[in-house]
Amino acid sequence: MAHILLIADLHLIPDETNKINLFIKFCQEHASKAEQLFILGDLFNTWLGDDLSIDTYPSVILALKTLSATTKVFITGGNRDFLLGDKFAKKTGCVLLNTPYLLKTNHKNYVLIHGDELCTDDKHYQQLKSMLQHPITKFFFLHLPHKTRLKLSGQLRKKSTEAQQYKSHQIMDINQQTTDKLMQKYPNTDLIHGHTHRQNTHHSEQYTRFVLGDWKGNQGNAIQINDELNYLEIR
Repeated sequence: MAHILLIADLHLIPDETNKINLFIKFCQEHASKAEQLFILGDLFNTWLGDDLSIDTYPSVILALKTLSATTKVFITGGNRDFLLGDKFAKKTGCVLLNTPYLLKTNHKNYVLIHGDELCTDDKHYQQLKSMLQHPITKFFFLHLPHKTRLKLSGQLRKKSTEAQQYKSHQIMDINQQTTDKLMQKYPNTDLIHGHTHRQNTHHSEQYTRFVLGDWKGNQGNAIQINDELNYLEIR
């Protein structure tokens, strides 16, 4: 029976071949049997524009192109790869999604997001995100020389890593009031997201929140929706 798969937060980098090979294996052995695959952000650890990054991941681009011939592949940018663009979509056959996205199934409806938009306690992060993902900022960044983009990206990653060392576990997790406010717009619907890297299932009276975990070098995870929703371990 056809089913749906969802993954997030692989954070692929070019020289981490074990994780790239694990993703390709997942595409061939799992996703190819699904009707739809949703990638909920941060497939790539860095994406500096289609013109610069597509050639950095040839095996991943090929795997997605091959997969999309049999499975509908939907992808939303995360906080790391929000610059995924039309050229990427054309090369891979993936459909770029805006979120929140309402996924309707025979048994239940789900709101799909990356998840960082719920982490509103981290005000510094939200301010930085608002600036970096502003259309004007993206336009100017994508028209900078390749070397300049690489340098700026490295500086931002370094600052982000340093800042996280001083943030509490709670401040980097979702804000419950923000999440409840979002889900009030979608009655009788559950929520699926990634970003926090804290795989878990959270039940409340109004909805259930399913959190995808991140992928390691030799182990990943996915959510499978068929008659029921289940977590899968990918090895």
